[in-house]
Amino acid sequence: MRILGIDPGSRLCGFGVIDISGQARNYVASGCIKAGGGSLPERVKILLAGIEEVCNAYRPDVAAVEIVFVNVNPASTLMLGQARGAIIAGLVMADLPIAEYTALQVKQAVVGNGHADKDQVSHMVQRMLRLSGKPQADAADALAVALTHAQHGTGVAGKLQQLGLNIKRGRLA
Repeated sequence: MRILGIDPGSRLCGFGVIDISGQARNYVASGCIKAGGGSLPERVKILLAGIEEVCNAYRPDVAAVEIVFVNVNPASTLMLGQARGAIIAGLVMADLPIAEYTALQVKQAVVGNGHADKDQVSHMVQRMLRLSGKPQADAADALAVALTHAQHGTGVAGKLQQLGLNIKRGRLA
């Protein structure tokens, strides 16, 4: 299975592509879609084109997107939400099933600590995928989202979640 991980942003959107085969997680590609500093409609257009290009180039089977929470500036939060919506729309237009994970879930899955910092996440991504160098910060975050889906979204728990069921404390909820 090929997983496309996305770390959404209104100016810079990280992406990471991994293949999973059994327990093996293999790096395919990563990078950033740079939307720049133009108006929001211009950036949305660039993000959509970038998502389409990534999907066409790497042909993922599924996409995993980080759920982003920003509370400092309401205008920035709204802009990020609009960009994230456009990114998800691009993934939907590519006919991809989409899983969503919070930053806490991603950090817990990759580092084992929901309060890990970006450097710890990047380091673990580098180790888990046996990368020779440190990936760019947004690309590392996107790879971490893909790894989270590989861990959570492809097993029994992931299948139950697709059916609208969850496991809490070892029981169906």
